[in-house]
Amino acid sequence: MRLQTTTIHAGVNKDSAYNSVITPIYQTSTFRFEDIGTTKGYDYTRTANPTRTALEENIAALEGGMSAKAVATGMAAINVALHFFRTGDHILCTHDCYGGTERLFRTYSELYGIEISYVDMTDLSAVTHALRPNTKALWIETPSNPLLNIVDIQTLSDIAHNHNALAIVDNTFLSPYNQQPFKLGADIIIHSTTKYLNGHSDVVGGAIVVNRPEFVDRLQLLVNALGQGASPFDCWLVLRGIKTLVPRMRLHEENANAVARFLEQHPQIKKVNYPGLPSHPHHALARRQQHGFGGMMSFEVNGGIDEVNRILRATKIFAIAESLGGIESLICHPASMTHASMHPELREKAGITERVIRLSVGIEDVNDLIEDLEQALDSAKTVSYSAAKQTPISV
Repeated sequence: MRLQTTTIHAGVNKDSAYNSVITPIYQTSTFRFEDIGTTKGYDYTRTANPTRTALEENIAALEGGMSAKAVATGMAAINVALHFFRTGDHILCTHDCYGGTERLFRTYSELYGIEISYVDMTDLSAVTHALRPNTKALWIETPSNPLLNIVDIQTLSDIAHNHNALAIVDNTFLSPYNQQPFKLGADIIIHSTTKYLNGHSDVVGGAIVVNRPEFVDRLQLLVNALGQGASPFDCWLVLRGIKTLVPRMRLHEENANAVARFLEQHPQIKKVNYPGLPSHPHHALARRQQHGFGGMMSFEVNGGIDEVNRILRATKIFAIAESLGGIESLICHPASMTHASMHPELREKAGITERVIRLSVGIEDVNDLIEDLEQALDSAKTVSYSAAKQTPISV
C-alpha cells in the first residue's frame, strides 16, 4: 500500500467479534486467560494491549521498520532508547538537539556513566574526529530543533556503521510522510507522537521503531520492564490522528512555505531558518533526502529580547506555547521555553540565542497567518520607534 492508504488501514483490524472499521479502545488493565497458561495473545496491558498493537503496527508500516513500540511520551521513547547502552558507552549527539534530550542525556551521564558529547553534524570531518573507541551511537536530529539544520542521514549512518555504532534518528519534525530514515541507513527511529503523528494537540505519546531483528525482543523487554507503554486511549487518539497525516502535512508545508517567504522579505527579520527556502544552506540536501520540507521554521529578529517579547505578545492566531505539529499555529521562544533546560554554554554554542523565535505553522488560512505575523511585527516596530523617540540623546 502507498503511504496515504497505509495511514488509514495498517494495523487497525483488531475487532474479530464485531468487525468494527475503527480499532476499539481496549480499556482494560488485564485479560481473562482461556486456561492455565493459555491466552488469546494478551494478559496484562503493561505488556501489550490490542489498541496499542494497532498503533505500533501502523507506525512500523509507515516507517518501514520491523517493529515499533508506543510509549507514554516522546521523552519516554528517548529513555527507552538509552537503555540499549551501558556504563562507559559513548553517544555522539547533534549539538543543536532538543533541550529535553540534552537534559536527559546529562542526567544519564551523571547517574549511569554513559558518555555524551556534542558536535555540529553538518561538519562530517568534525563528526569523524569526535568518534571514540567506545562510541556506540550517533544521535541524529534532522531537521534540528529549533534551527532547522539538515544533516546527511545516509553519510552519518555509514560513518556509524563503519565504527560498529548505531544511527539513531529523531524523526519528529518531519514524520514518515516527509522523511523515512530507514531507507537512508538508520537503525532506530524516535518519535514524539504528540506532534505531527497525532496532530491535534490532545495527547502526549512517543514511539521507538527498530529495523534489526536482534532489537525486536530487546525493545519489547525494555518497554515492558520499564513500564513505559502508552495507555489504550492515548494510542487510540494517536491512531485516529495518523489517518489524516498526509493531507495535514501537505497543508502544513504549503502554509509554511508561504510564511517563510513572507518573513524572508520582511525588514525586521534578520534570518529565516526554513529548509524549503532556496537560501537555506542545506536546501539541496533537504531536497535530496526529504519528501518535502514540513511545517516547522524559526527566525531571528533584528534587535534583542525586547523586540522578541513584543512580537510574542502581539500575535493573535499564533499562540505562545511549547510543543508543535498540531493543526493550530504556535509561536515559541526556544531559549526561555523548549531549550531553557539546556546547558547555557551548549545552547549558545549551537546558536540558539535569545533572538530566535520558532513557529509551528498550522493549517489555518495562510492569509490570516501572514496577516497575524505582519501586525505583530508592525506592532513591535511601532513600540520600538516610540521608545527610541522618547530616549534622550546624551552629548
